[in-house]
Amino acid sequence: MIDADIEEAKAALRVRAQEQRRQAAKAAGGDAAGAAAEQFFAGVVLDPEDVVAAYWPIRGELDCRPVLARLMDNGQRVCLPAVLGDEQPLELRLWEQDAPLYPSGFGTLAPIETAPLVTPSVMIVPLLAFDGIGTRLGYGKGHYDRTIAAIGDRPRVIGYAYAGQEMERLPRAVHDIGLDAVVTEQGVRHFGTAPS
Repeated sequence: MIDADIEEAKAALRVRAQEQRRQAAKAAGGDAAGAAAEQFFAGVVLDPEDVVAAYWPIRGELDCRPVLARLMDNGQRVCLPAVLGDEQPLELRLWEQDAPLYPSGFGTLAPIETAPLVTPSVMIVPLLAFDGIGTRLGYGKGHYDRTIAAIGDRPRVIGYAYAGQEMERLPRAVHDIGLDAVVTEQGVRHFGTAPS
């Protein structure tokens, strides 16, 4: 399948994936964010020196704020992405305890523009769908793929989603960066990597 065909197939899948995510959120119930956070800390080993990038949830994404809060309480450095433009990588800004957040594109929040820029060793990423081999379906703008590709030492990429967002097989283009693991309210699955 050539890239143009892959992109067309992914565009069609996004419509289905959005509805599937709505249904998955409903099925998972109100404590899905808390359950997923417990799964994250049970199944993802972090080094105290790791910088963890996460996201501010939008559009029905599984809420990773319980993970962010616990990481910060534990003294782990965390950062949030700011959207700079359609064809640019995300800017990853350190979020320090009690620092306010500001609108940063697409309805997300991020630290102020003058916050220190950091390079994460672990990235928790949102998604519309994932499959059993670690393919991630995003919104189609390519922000995360560009950002990860621009980081010299590739970070561990961890999808964060409802279990019901899994699809049988997703198309993957050459530029699509796969997941090392996915965390859901039901558990953690690693894709061809050690759970370190």
